[in-house]
Amino acid sequence: MKKYIILILLFISISSFAQESIKKEKSHELKLNAFNIILFKSIDVSYEYLINNESSVGISFLVNLNDDNSDGPDYNETLAITPYYRHFFSSKYAWGFFIEGFGMFNTQEVYNYYSMDTNGDYNEVNEKTTNFALGLSLGSKFVSQQGFAFEFFGGVGRNLFTNNSDNNTELVPRLGISFGYRF
Repeated sequence: MKKYIILILLFISISSFAQESIKKEKSHELKLNAFNIILFKSIDVSYEYLINNESSVGISFLVNLNDDNSDGPDYNETLAITPYYRHFFSSKYAWGFFIEGFGMFNTQEVYNYYSMDTNGDYNEVNEKTTNFALGLSLGSKFVSQQGFAFEFFGGVGRNLFTNNSDNNTELVPRLGISFGYRF
């Protein structure tokens, strides 16, 4: 009887030690898109949840800080909320080449639209449009052992509807070089 108790205790201690040595993967990421900050003067922040080693879901929030009088490239969207799903093609945990499907709720503002009033004067009209786009992106992600993440991606989506079809773009870009942290 004493042998059985010792064997049971030994088995329990070995199995509990083995469970402690299994490394739990970090499954959350916060990222900032440096590409949009530098090139388009837009703040683009993302949160991503890693479902398993080959898939993740996330959401990105973009706010365009660029005004109509500034120099440089112009980004049509003034606000974009982009949920996405990513599938990774690597043996490492949520790492390497990925394909992304996304939906994008976006608003656009048109500045260079002129209208003639009843007095015959031309007035500049700023019109906003609201759209929802579906699209695909390709990219790659790399994560250090300390949890620092770097990714780059590019893709395009097509707007499905709008409240003013004369003043919107059909295609929306999804571009980025992001830096973040996995925790």
